[in-house]
Amino acid sequence: MCTGACSKFIAIPLYILAAVSIICNIMLFFPGFETKYAAEDREGEKRITEEVKYMAGLIGGGILVLVPAIHTHLTSAKNCCANRCGMFLSIGFAAAGAVGAIYSLSVAALGLSNGPTCLWRNLQSPIPQWGTPFANSNGSYLGNKAMWDWCKEPEDVVEFNVGLFSTLLVAACFELALCLIQMVNGLFGCLCGTCGGKEVRA
Repeated sequence: MCTGACSKFIAIPLYILAAVSIICNIMLFFPGFETKYAAEDREGEKRITEEVKYMAGLIGGGILVLVPAIHTHLTSAKNCCANRCGMFLSIGFAAAGAVGAIYSLSVAALGLSNGPTCLWRNLQSPIPQWGTPFANSNGSYLGNKAMWDWCKEPEDVVEFNVGLFSTLLVAACFELALCLIQMVNGLFGCLCGTCGGKEVRA
């Protein structure tokens, strides 16, 4: 496979993964699929999980990956672009995408480890209060579904957060891998040219 065709093969999944990251990040602002918690959080009440506000899925796994995806796709026009400069620039864009993917991955892992913000109570703390009950569990709550019942509101918030943060984590891992591959591909395209070079000289 020539470097131009490889770029196109990389760009298309990056579009999809960036869109998934953006959608997941936006959905995390509406736990229980309700808007009231976001409104209450804007008024100063802690209702939204802190890691959601870092916007890692929107900025890191979304915009910072979408930009290199677009550039990478453009360098793959007609599969073989014969454009050493374009391939060289794709290395820098892919590096920015890798940074964004690492940011998204790190925040998603932190969000999974700390758990959601919710109205919770348990036997040790019988009075309901808003907070992050699993923050000191080091992620152990993930394997103990009995602890998920501590969160009373929003409804099914633990499943909601775990599902979306896990999706962000997986998407970021794929984004990172694809961006690293494009950095190597761009280097080969810059040094050796693409397979369309002979066609252009002819």
